[in-house]
Amino acid sequence: MTEFMNINIKLTDPDEAYIIKNMYPLYLHDLSGHYGLIPGHIPNLHGIFEESNEYRTLTDQYDVQKIWWEKSNCLYPFLIRVDDIPAGFALIATPPHCAKGTDYFVNDFFLMQPFRGKGVAENSAIQVFDTFKGNWELHTNPSERNTIGQKFWRKTVSNYTSGNYDEESGMTFDGYKLVFRFNNSNE
Repeated sequence: MTEFMNINIKLTDPDEAYIIKNMYPLYLHDLSGHYGLIPGHIPNLHGIFEESNEYRTLTDQYDVQKIWWEKSNCLYPFLIRVDDIPAGFALIATPPHCAKGTDYFVNDFFLMQPFRGKGVAENSAIQVFDTFKGNWELHTNPSERNTIGQKFWRKTVSNYTSGNYDEESGMTFDGYKLVFRFNNSNE
């Protein structure tokens, strides 16, 4: 159970995009701890978590993220708020931005440190899942460095689906990942 009163997710519009963009470097910093010293998960020559050195500032990185607010019919940027405080985000993609047979893909999911371990992430994920019905897929890093993330998704998806989900490790469009799949059409 959470100590917070109100946890909600909201689909953001371009006027609120800056809130998610402000949190995005923190998310990439968190991911770097799960992947180690590989390109894209270490800062480039300018201190930005991007593979390419063409990104010199966070503004450059923000410009790349505009797609989430330009394709409102297939990309869904959700802001997670706790007691009206921005706490994280969930970026949900639909075709053509996900694997064949997948209706909804958890592209990115992030919760800031002060809100972790209190039930906020699971509550938020469930709210996101309940927003859309169909075939879902999400990936996480399968390495030992990410056991907390693996446990979180295994517990959250298992609780949400009453254990009716598939889990496998394998190659994806984003490298070798631990993949979770489920269908919530009958939920």
